[in-house]
Amino acid sequence: MYFRSASLPAAATYPQHRHPWGEFVYAFSGVMELKLAGSHYLAPPQYGIWLPPDVEHRGMNRFEASHCSLYLAAEWCRGLPRTACAMAVSPLVKSLLEHLRTQALAHPRTSAERRVFRVLIDQLTLAPAHGSYLPMSDDPLLEPALTALEQHPEDERSLAEWAQALHTTERTLERRCQQQLGLSFSEWRQRLRVVKALAMLEQGHTVEAIALDLGYSSASAFIAMFRRMTGTTPDKVRGHGLVAS
Repeated sequence: MYFRSASLPAAATYPQHRHPWGEFVYAFSGVMELKLAGSHYLAPPQYGIWLPPDVEHRGMNRFEASHCSLYLAAEWCRGLPRTACAMAVSPLVKSLLEHLRTQALAHPRTSAERRVFRVLIDQLTLAPAHGSYLPMSDDPLLEPALTALEQHPEDERSLAEWAQALHTTERTLERRCQQQLGLSFSEWRQRLRVVKALAMLEQGHTVEAIALDLGYSSASAFIAMFRRMTGTTPDKVRGHGLVAS
């Protein structure tokens, strides 16, 4: 069991690598991204990313981020998922990770510290697993649209308009979304906007400015979407951090 935390500037990357131990990655602030064999895992602060042993991956963050990694030898990974996934972070898990960070506990040296690590591992085995909060795809039809929306989340073009721009049909594009992302086009775009909003909230932008930047006609419309998607409000996120439901 080994724990480390670090602060990263915007656009930092970890090169492609693998290791024989499992790794749980969590961002205290910012949004962490991992790319694994063509799959793009992205987790805002209410999720962490679990990597089983020997999974090749590359890490990155588009914005400044403060994150940690919990490394677990193979014998500690038996109760955790066998495939990479995003995992919902409960208030207890978040508090335990914060405790390890503030106490600078890289690895347990006493029986009391070992119990803290064991409780954290036990809680991670109970955490709900998700594919990825915002899955990406290298699909030749989807990738141009997803990349364009990532760069311009305020783009309001409908699925039919995107299909026309990509020289395909609306039905084909929606089917690709379900097959490749496990989400509808509309839900994926809303999740993208949540992720973008989280980063902007951390940077100190006002709710009104964020709403306009993301293509909403009013702050109330943006807040309604944010509450529907996260169960809380932007102001509560700014003040207390986002807690998974």
